[in-house]
Amino acid sequence: MKKTLMLGNEAVARGLYEAGCRLVSSYPGTPSTEITEYAAEYRDVCPDMYCEWAPNEKVALEVAFGASLAGARSACAMKHVGLNVAADPLYTMSYTGVNGGLVLCVADDPGMHSSQNEQDSRHHAIAAKVPMLEPSDSAEAREYAMLAFELSEQFDTPFLLRMCTRIAHSQSLLSVDDRRDVPVKPYVKTPQKYIMAPANAIRRHPEVEARTRALIEYAETSPVNRVEMGGTEIGIICSGTCYRYVKEVFGDKASVLKLGMVNPLPEKLITDFAAKVDRVVVIEELDPVIENHCKALGLSVDGKNLFPMEGEFSQNLIRRVFGMEVKEGVAAEEAIPVRPPVMCAGCPHRGLFYTLSKHKITVIGDIGCYTLGMAQPLNAVDSVLCMGASVSGVHGFNKIGGAETEKRTVAVIGDSTFMHSGMTGLVNISYNASNSTVIILDNSITGMTGHQQNPTTGYNIHGDPAAKVDLEAFCRAVGIDRVTVVDPYDLAACEKAITEELASEGPGVIISRRPCVLLKTVKAKPAVKVDPDSCRSCKKCMKLGCPAIHMEGPASGGGKAAKAVVDPTLCVGCGVCEQLCAFGAIQNQEGK
Repeated sequence: MKKTLMLGNEAVARGLYEAGCRLVSSYPGTPSTEITEYAAEYRDVCPDMYCEWAPNEKVALEVAFGASLAGARSACAMKHVGLNVAADPLYTMSYTGVNGGLVLCVADDPGMHSSQNEQDSRHHAIAAKVPMLEPSDSAEAREYAMLAFELSEQFDTPFLLRMCTRIAHSQSLLSVDDRRDVPVKPYVKTPQKYIMAPANAIRRHPEVEARTRALIEYAETSPVNRVEMGGTEIGIICSGTCYRYVKEVFGDKASVLKLGMVNPLPEKLITDFAAKVDRVVVIEELDPVIENHCKALGLSVDGKNLFPMEGEFSQNLIRRVFGMEVKEGVAAEEAIPVRPPVMCAGCPHRGLFYTLSKHKITVIGDIGCYTLGMAQPLNAVDSVLCMGASVSGVHGFNKIGGAETEKRTVAVIGDSTFMHSGMTGLVNISYNASNSTVIILDNSITGMTGHQQNPTTGYNIHGDPAAKVDLEAFCRAVGIDRVTVVDPYDLAACEKAITEELASEGPGVIISRRPCVLLKTVKAKPAVKVDPDSCRSCKKCMKLGCPAIHMEGPASGGGKAAKAVVDPTLCVGCGVCEQLCAFGAIQNQEGK
């Protein structure tokens, strides 16, 4: 076996590959995205492992279920909020069970590095009565991905593999091996198992409960749950990344029960461990799942009375809780300025949001790069809930607001997000004759997660040509008569399209179309420049919030006023700022 360093997500993909997985279907979502991207890289060495981007997580899991039904090992990956979307099939798959092994990789995001909430996916595992493994490093990520397939087939159940941002995006050493040759199981028509009509489902539920009892027995002796005895003054129960923090802080000074299977949880193993130590402390990120289980067993434990319910944990947090010396890092000699996320220089969304902000239009927002339209100085977004909620939300907003809101409210949504869950909202707008305006921000890619293809781009996960959804045709097909396409770099065209659409009656769609400036196929134009003699220091160009533009020079006192300056290393020559300058101070390289 060869040893190598891998990201946690890469290790999961390696585990899927080595376990003989034949299909991976996912929707990108940080911090899970790289699992499927790495899996797709095995195409050249393993043509029988098919990978794809699905329109959303529900579709991805249903595709994986179909492959499992056909007898193949299959997988999908998603972030924690994506599991909400996939919950519908998951909860019923718990009843049907599987044919070929099925692994659902879900990545939680404690600290909300790139998420709109901090939910704990273990609750889905408990509610769906689906077992869950949780690795603590890349080596376990690979190992547990492989084990999950074996257990999925052994216990006839889909298996959840819980990652988190820290494990997904950190590296550790692991061993790799060759791919296993796992044959496709024959499909046998079994309606009483796979058709979840009430008469069948009611008979499957006892099977689920029996399976849970069997899994608890497995958890009692499984090597993924292990006791590491050290000092007996404190016994710590933990899982995942918290295990690594605990070992770094305590070493062998405390006894540790490391739980690799976090649903269902063992009972005897925990009570026996508690009997060997003077004090039991549960250390777990987010919700007190393990803690509550211990208390249900009648144990006296510390947990959330000491540790927070939110955010990522750290070695120093644990040290602080236990009154130990906190190891301080080396501080920078100078204060590092705060750098909030902003839309890139030349981002095609900027001109559109500037126009919306200029007209003080209420914007029901969505999930993607365009969420950054909320930031100053644009301050253009009023609400962001979840994927697709902008389109559904603007309908509800306008049905209550009526004429008061219909003429000054829009929904914005990206091309990928529209495919994910905006389509049905638009159908609802059309069907219910909503006087609502939807703006689809088509930047020809799934931008926020790192440039993944989607059904509107014309390419698949490998970059091969694929069927391309025609957004204009789709909108008209569902009953939208007015569909306007506009270039967001053209401020006058944006203003005309928005004002005309809001003045019209009935539903309408504006498609703001220009590729993401970071795409390899997009060639930047020469940077613009500022003529300091023409600049009147009005700062109108600063209202765009473009990172390539700043003011330079004395801002007060007896000196000259600060002038606008364009950073040529950032500017891509989009020309939006040129259109704002009333004095002709911002010019192209030809001085025009």
